[in-house]
Amino acid sequence: MQTAPRPTCLYEDEHLLVLDKPAGMLSVPGRGPDKQDCLIHRAVLHWPDALVVHRLDMATSGLLLFARSKEVQRKLGDAFAAREVHKRYTAIVHGDVTAETWQLVDAPLVCDWENRPLQIVDLHKGKPSQTRYLRAPDQQHVPPGCTKLWLEPITGRSHQLRVHMAHIGHPMLGDALYAPACVIALSERLCLHATTLKFQHPQRNQLVQIDSPAPF
Repeated sequence: MQTAPRPTCLYEDEHLLVLDKPAGMLSVPGRGPDKQDCLIHRAVLHWPDALVVHRLDMATSGLLLFARSKEVQRKLGDAFAAREVHKRYTAIVHGDVTAETWQLVDAPLVCDWENRPLQIVDLHKGKPSQTRYLRAPDQQHVPPGCTKLWLEPITGRSHQLRVHMAHIGHPMLGDALYAPACVIALSERLCLHATTLKFQHPQRNQLVQIDSPAPF
Protein backbone atom coordinates (compact mmCIF):
# COMPACT_ATOMS: atom_id res chain seq x y z
CA MET A 1 0.00 0.00 0.00
CA GLN A 2 2.93 2.39 0.58
CA THR A 3 3.63 2.35 -3.16
CA ALA A 4 -0.01 2.96 -4.14
CA PRO A 5 -0.44 5.96 -6.46
CA ARG A 6 -1.47 9.24 -4.87
CA PRO A 7 -5.23 9.77 -5.44
CA THR A 8 -6.23 12.56 -7.80
CA CYS A 9 -7.28 15.50 -5.61
CA LEU A 10 -9.54 18.16 -7.14
CA TYR A 11 -10.14 20.20 -3.98
CA GLU A 12 -8.26 20.45 -0.70
CA ASP A 13 -8.39 22.66 2.35
CA GLU A 14 -7.89 22.10 6.07
CA HIS A 15 -11.49 20.89 6.48
CA LEU A 16 -12.22 18.58 3.53
CA LEU A 17 -11.01 16.90 0.35
CA VAL A 18 -12.63 15.99 -2.96
CA LEU A 19 -10.90 13.06 -4.68
CA ASP A 20 -11.52 11.53 -8.11
CA LYS A 21 -12.14 7.77 -7.71
CA PRO A 22 -11.17 5.51 -10.62
CA ALA A 23 -13.62 2.93 -11.91
CA GLY A 24 -12.96 -0.50 -10.41
CA MET A 25 -11.74 0.77 -7.04
CA LEU A 26 -13.67 0.34 -3.80
CA SER A 27 -14.55 3.48 -1.85
CA VAL A 28 -14.08 1.70 1.50
CA PRO A 29 -12.69 -1.74 2.37
CA GLY A 30 -14.81 -4.79 1.69
CA ARG A 31 -14.89 -8.22 3.30
CA GLY A 32 -11.74 -10.28 2.87
CA PRO A 33 -8.02 -9.52 2.50
CA ASP A 34 -8.39 -9.09 -1.28
CA LYS A 35 -10.77 -6.15 -0.81
CA GLN A 36 -8.67 -3.92 1.44
CA ASP A 37 -7.22 -1.70 -1.29
CA CYS A 38 -9.66 1.21 -1.57
CA LEU A 39 -9.75 4.96 -1.94
CA ILE A 40 -9.97 5.76 1.76
CA HIS A 41 -6.91 3.60 2.52
CA ARG A 42 -4.96 5.32 -0.24
CA ALA A 43 -6.20 8.73 0.90
CA VAL A 44 -4.97 8.36 4.49
CA LEU A 45 -1.44 7.64 3.24
CA HIS A 46 -1.33 11.25 2.01
CA TRP A 47 -3.99 12.89 4.23
CA PRO A 48 -3.89 10.95 7.54
CA ASP A 49 -6.97 12.79 8.87
CA ALA A 50 -9.24 11.85 5.91
CA LEU A 51 -12.67 10.50 6.94
CA VAL A 52 -15.38 8.90 4.78
CA VAL A 53 -18.53 10.95 4.13
CA HIS A 54 -20.25 9.02 1.32
CA ARG A 55 -19.47 6.25 -1.17
CA LEU A 56 -19.60 5.30 -4.84
CA ASP A 57 -20.12 1.83 -6.24
CA MET A 58 -16.87 0.08 -7.12
CA ALA A 59 -17.69 0.22 -10.85
CA THR A 60 -18.57 3.95 -10.74
CA SER A 61 -15.88 6.60 -11.13
CA GLY A 62 -15.84 10.23 -10.09
CA LEU A 63 -16.04 12.66 -7.22
CA LEU A 64 -15.89 11.57 -3.57
CA LEU A 65 -15.99 13.96 -0.64
CA PHE A 66 -13.90 13.34 2.50
CA ALA A 67 -13.92 15.22 5.79
CA ARG A 68 -10.77 16.04 7.77
CA SER A 69 -12.34 16.16 11.24
CA LYS A 70 -15.19 14.45 13.06
CA GLU A 71 -17.09 17.74 13.25
CA VAL A 72 -16.92 18.30 9.49
CA GLN A 73 -17.76 14.65 8.85
CA ARG A 74 -20.92 15.06 10.93
CA LYS A 75 -21.92 18.31 9.22
CA LEU A 76 -21.39 16.90 5.74
CA GLY A 77 -23.26 13.73 6.68
CA ASP A 78 -26.17 15.85 7.86
CA ALA A 79 -26.09 17.81 4.58
CA PHE A 80 -26.28 14.59 2.56
CA ALA A 81 -29.14 13.31 4.73
CA ALA A 82 -31.02 16.59 4.24
CA ARG A 83 -30.43 16.40 0.45
CA GLU A 84 -28.46 19.65 0.55
CA VAL A 85 -25.58 18.25 -1.52
CA HIS A 86 -26.22 18.56 -5.26
CA LYS A 87 -24.89 15.58 -7.24
CA ARG A 88 -24.78 15.13 -10.99
CA TYR A 89 -23.61 12.04 -12.85
CA THR A 90 -22.83 11.40 -16.49
CA ALA A 91 -23.88 8.06 -18.01
CA ILE A 92 -24.12 6.42 -21.41
CA VAL A 93 -27.22 4.30 -21.82
CA HIS A 94 -28.51 2.00 -24.51
CA GLY A 95 -31.21 3.40 -26.77
CA ASP A 96 -32.16 6.83 -28.03
CA VAL A 97 -33.32 9.07 -25.18
CA THR A 98 -34.92 12.30 -26.40
CA ALA A 99 -35.21 13.99 -23.01
CA GLU A 100 -34.52 17.63 -23.92
CA THR A 101 -35.99 18.78 -20.58
CA TRP A 102 -35.49 17.17 -17.18
CA GLN A 103 -37.54 13.99 -16.75
CA LEU A 104 -38.27 12.06 -13.55
CA VAL A 105 -38.07 8.36 -12.74
CA ASP A 106 -40.15 7.69 -9.62
CA ALA A 107 -39.75 3.99 -8.87
CA PRO A 108 -39.46 2.59 -5.30
CA LEU A 109 -36.48 0.30 -4.72
CA VAL A 110 -35.88 -2.65 -2.41
CA CYS A 111 -33.08 -5.19 -2.06
CA ASP A 112 -33.60 -8.42 -4.01
CA TRP A 113 -32.70 -10.63 -1.04
CA GLU A 114 -32.36 -13.82 -3.06
CA ASN A 115 -29.91 -12.07 -5.40
CA ARG A 116 -28.05 -9.69 -3.09
CA PRO A 117 -26.69 -7.06 -3.63
CA LEU A 118 -29.09 -6.48 -6.54
CA GLN A 119 -31.93 -4.00 -6.10
CA ILE A 120 -35.35 -4.19 -7.74
CA VAL A 121 -38.32 -1.92 -8.31
CA ASP A 122 -41.17 -2.85 -5.97
CA LEU A 123 -44.18 -0.54 -5.95
CA HIS A 124 -45.48 -2.00 -2.67
CA LYS A 125 -42.40 -2.75 -0.54
CA GLY A 126 -39.82 -0.43 -2.07
CA LYS A 127 -38.46 2.74 -0.48
CA PRO A 128 -39.25 6.00 -2.32
CA SER A 129 -36.61 6.58 -5.00
CA GLN A 130 -36.42 9.40 -7.56
CA THR A 131 -33.93 10.23 -10.30
CA ARG A 132 -33.92 13.17 -12.73
CA TYR A 133 -32.43 12.68 -16.18
CA LEU A 134 -31.64 14.84 -19.20
CA ARG A 135 -30.02 14.22 -22.56
CA ALA A 136 -26.50 15.66 -22.29
CA PRO A 137 -25.66 18.48 -24.73
CA ASP A 138 -22.44 16.76 -25.82
CA GLN A 139 -23.09 13.47 -27.63
CA GLN A 140 -19.55 12.99 -28.99
CA HIS A 141 -17.89 9.59 -28.69
CA VAL A 142 -21.22 7.87 -28.00
CA PRO A 143 -21.73 4.53 -29.76
CA PRO A 144 -24.53 4.36 -32.35
CA GLY A 145 -27.92 3.64 -30.81
CA CYS A 146 -26.86 5.00 -27.41
CA THR A 147 -27.28 8.28 -25.52
CA LYS A 148 -25.18 10.24 -23.05
CA LEU A 149 -27.29 11.47 -20.13
CA TRP A 150 -26.99 13.68 -17.10
CA LEU A 151 -28.48 12.03 -14.02
CA GLU A 152 -29.36 13.69 -10.73
CA PRO A 153 -30.44 11.44 -7.84
CA ILE A 154 -33.00 13.03 -5.55
CA THR A 155 -32.81 10.09 -3.16
CA GLY A 156 -29.70 8.01 -2.52
CA ARG A 157 -30.62 4.33 -2.72
CA SER A 158 -28.08 1.62 -3.47
CA HIS A 159 -27.59 1.19 -7.25
CA GLN A 160 -30.39 3.70 -7.77
CA LEU A 161 -29.20 5.25 -11.04
CA ARG A 162 -28.36 1.90 -12.60
CA VAL A 163 -31.69 0.31 -11.65
CA HIS A 164 -33.77 3.31 -12.67
CA MET A 165 -32.19 3.51 -16.13
CA ALA A 166 -32.67 -0.23 -16.68
CA HIS A 167 -36.25 0.10 -15.40
CA ILE A 168 -37.16 2.62 -18.12
CA GLY A 169 -35.56 0.46 -20.80
CA HIS A 170 -32.19 2.22 -21.07
CA PRO A 171 -29.56 0.16 -19.20
CA MET A 172 -26.08 1.60 -18.84
CA LEU A 173 -23.26 0.41 -21.05
CA GLY A 174 -20.95 -1.98 -19.24
CA ASP A 175 -23.38 -2.55 -16.35
CA ALA A 176 -22.63 -6.13 -15.36
CA LEU A 177 -25.49 -6.19 -12.82
CA TYR A 178 -28.50 -4.76 -14.64
CA ALA A 179 -27.81 -4.74 -18.39
CA PRO A 180 -28.24 -7.60 -20.88
CA ALA A 181 -25.08 -9.17 -22.29
CA CYS A 182 -25.24 -7.21 -25.55
CA VAL A 183 -25.21 -3.90 -23.64
CA ILE A 184 -22.51 -5.02 -21.20
CA ALA A 185 -20.31 -5.82 -24.20
CA LEU A 186 -20.49 -2.24 -25.52
CA SER A 187 -18.06 -0.94 -22.89
CA GLU A 188 -15.14 -2.35 -20.89
CA ARG A 189 -16.35 -0.38 -17.86
CA LEU A 190 -19.61 0.84 -16.39
CA CYS A 191 -20.40 4.14 -18.12
CA LEU A 192 -21.32 6.03 -14.96
CA HIS A 193 -19.25 8.91 -13.56
CA ALA A 194 -19.90 11.29 -10.66
CA THR A 195 -19.38 14.57 -12.51
CA THR A 196 -20.43 17.37 -10.14
CA LEU A 197 -20.61 17.98 -6.39
CA LYS A 198 -22.06 21.27 -5.13
CA PHE A 199 -22.49 22.00 -1.43
CA GLN A 200 -22.28 24.67 1.24
CA HIS A 201 -18.86 24.55 2.88
CA PRO A 202 -19.46 23.34 6.45
CA GLN A 203 -16.99 25.79 8.02
CA ARG A 204 -17.08 28.75 5.63
CA ASN A 205 -19.89 30.86 4.26
CA GLN A 206 -19.37 29.84 0.66
CA LEU A 207 -20.75 27.50 -1.97
CA VAL A 208 -18.30 24.93 -3.30
CA GLN A 209 -18.70 23.29 -6.72
CA ILE A 210 -16.28 20.68 -8.03
CA ASP A 211 -16.50 19.22 -11.53
CA SER A 212 -14.87 16.18 -13.10
CA PRO A 213 -15.55 15.51 -16.80
CA ALA A 214 -16.55 11.94 -17.59
CA PRO A 215 -13.64 9.89 -19.01
CA PHE A 216 -15.89 8.28 -21.62
